[in-house]
Amino acid sequence: MSGVSVLGVRHHGPGSARAVREELRRLRPDMILVEGPPEADGLVGLAPELEPPVALLAHVPGSPSDAAFWPFAGFSPEWQAILYGTAHGVPVRFCDLPAAHSLADRSPVGAPDHSPEGAPDRSPEGEPARAHLDPIGALAAAGGYDDPERWWEDVVEHRGDTPFEVIAEAMAAVREGHTPDEREARREAYMRRTLRAAIRQGHERIAVVCGAWHVPALTGPLPPAKADDALLRGLPRVRAELTWVPWTYERLAWWSGYGAGIGAPGWYHHLFTVTDRPVERWLAGAAALLREEGLAVSSAHVIEAVRLAHGLATLRGRPLAGLGEVTDAVRAVLCEGDDVLVELVHGRMVVGDRLGRVSDGTPMVPLQRDLRRLQRRLRLRPEALDRELTLDLRKPLDLERSRLLHRLRLLGVDWGTPGGSRGAGTFRETWTLRWRPEYDLALVEAAALGVTVAGAAARRARDLAAAAPVALADLTALVERCLLAELPEALPDVLAALSAKAAVDTDVVHLMAALPAMVRAHRYGDVRGTSERGLAVIVRSMLERICVGLPVAVTGLDDDAAAALLTRVDAVHAAVALLDDPPAASGDDPPAASGDGSPLASGDGSPAASGEDGPGARGRWMETLRGLSDRPGLHGLIEGRVTRILFDADELGDVADRMSRAMSPGHPPARAAAWVEGFLSGGGLLLVHDARLLGLVDGWLTRLPADRFTEVLPLLRRTFGGFAAPERRAIGERVRAAGRPGRGEDGHDVDERRAAGAVATVLAILGREGGRADG
Repeated sequence: MSGVSVLGVRHHGPGSARAVREELRRLRPDMILVEGPPEADGLVGLAPELEPPVALLAHVPGSPSDAAFWPFAGFSPEWQAILYGTAHGVPVRFCDLPAAHSLADRSPVGAPDHSPEGAPDRSPEGEPARAHLDPIGALAAAGGYDDPERWWEDVVEHRGDTPFEVIAEAMAAVREGHTPDEREARREAYMRRTLRAAIRQGHERIAVVCGAWHVPALTGPLPPAKADDALLRGLPRVRAELTWVPWTYERLAWWSGYGAGIGAPGWYHHLFTVTDRPVERWLAGAAALLREEGLAVSSAHVIEAVRLAHGLATLRGRPLAGLGEVTDAVRAVLCEGDDVLVELVHGRMVVGDRLGRVSDGTPMVPLQRDLRRLQRRLRLRPEALDRELTLDLRKPLDLERSRLLHRLRLLGVDWGTPGGSRGAGTFRETWTLRWRPEYDLALVEAAALGVTVAGAAARRARDLAAAAPVALADLTALVERCLLAELPEALPDVLAALSAKAAVDTDVVHLMAALPAMVRAHRYGDVRGTSERGLAVIVRSMLERICVGLPVAVTGLDDDAAAALLTRVDAVHAAVALLDDPPAASGDDPPAASGDGSPLASGDGSPAASGEDGPGARGRWMETLRGLSDRPGLHGLIEGRVTRILFDADELGDVADRMSRAMSPGHPPARAAAWVEGFLSGGGLLLVHDARLLGLVDGWLTRLPADRFTEVLPLLRRTFGGFAAPERRAIGERVRAAGRPGRGEDGHDVDERRAAGAVATVLAILGREGGRADG
């Protein structure tokens, strides 16, 4: 076909990208066909406004899980062809199988296509896995290479120009005798249909940029159009919508699951943008990176690394030093064999942390536009690397940032991962921010929920609350998330669902699991200035039901059940410590309704938080624990922990007597050891500072027979192994001091002969001359 030039390329190959750019300048085509979904033809004009890496996102409205991506980097040959066409007024059309067909043909089960690295073909990310021939591997083996990537670099990437005719001949030889599968045949049939249509439209100089594997199917005598039409007739189709989305070099890497991915996008970006002494400049950049990390890397290191990289290339018979030689030089010279530093260079430079950008004119769902507006207003720029952000919730800007991140998490956009707060109080939050390309798809999925982030998050919260069945703990966590995200329009529905669930849930363990989140939500209502309407009523009611039901829940427990309940007791105790005594419900705060519309009642039938005189939250909880501590038949682990909680709160004055009874010979050693484990689970400093309690534990241990001691040793080892090393050391010192005669209270040895003179003097002062020194 005269006037048609088919340029076979490797997707994301910098050498191919340069060659395509130069070949297009020479051919000066009047039509450019590029491998990709033709529904994106209307998006080509936006390319000059975009900052790669970017990707075409195709999705099915109403079923966003059916989606696929076509990524492009600045060094992708197809991207350079698009830029040439838009810059010179040449129409650019995509010629691959439409996304409407490829998405409809998606297998319900399948993994992403893992093409071998170096394969010149690609499929959209998310396509089902299909076995196919590795042409690059076959050509590399024919050339005597055991590494297809190295062969492609030596033969194509390191050349000044790409031999398109030679590549076409090589691919024809590899394809000889190969029967394409059904999907591959349909793709190539559609490419030929698009090419015929361009010829019929009168274009005389047509350039086709496609994977080198397809070149033989598009050159030479084409099969009859009827044959291609027969292949394409009756294909399933869906309604597909396409747009541009930002992409990252990390996702472009081959291990991310993209079929035509590359292992070193940062390295290929460097090769494409730096044509003058790329090895020297790369190693200088690696040295600068290591110096930023505080390492002493000098210019002499860089010079030696350059020499080593070129020397290795000569020894290995390569025309130029490639990534393998450069990496070996970095490891040996710049990193001095430290693989951790090599991984740093690999992550920051070889792969890279570049994140693309799309323009405001790109088609977006309203939810995406609202997020972009908020990102600009709140000065939160998406980045492809981890960035730590500390927020002070007392500042309006930081408070809005926190609310945005929490709302996005409700929508499945985990742009920010919350971490531990620094410093005291609840007014600080620490987040780790990292934007991922799939978050745009999550926003598309959530587009049906609302046109703003706040509206969509509120709708998602209401939907989660209405879902059945929902655990009580999940509902309380949802209340907390609504307060963190400031969603007052969703909070009443969530609270109503929580009230209805709590009114009928009689499992005390469920209530104990749910209470801490509710208490945190109550406190966030204070810190963040959000409404806490109805929260105090529900918290007080849940606590009352726990206090009523806990004595029954602790009976008849085995070891595993006791250990599980112990964590719930500790969590409730910590939550109660955060509560102020709630005021009586006012006329402005009606009590939360139960499932039947009546006020939520407490476990004993009395209205919760009714304003009647009675103990506050802490007093009611401590009263319950005091009742448990005197309950016969309690599991040793629970009894010991409850005793310790009451002791720390100055609620018990007979702890030593209780410990003595618990470790008396009348109890089995295993129960006594469980009591000790529960009592000491709060830490070992108590034994360091209370000699009497330490003496009780020590005396009990020393009186145990050998066989009984062996029986309880694993329990004791677990208990004492949880103490910090300084605590264990201090306990050992106290035990040693108590067991050595002639040892003072301060732990120092006493020399009676040397102390005799001082003792006589003290006795004389006291008027007891001639008395016994030890009297």
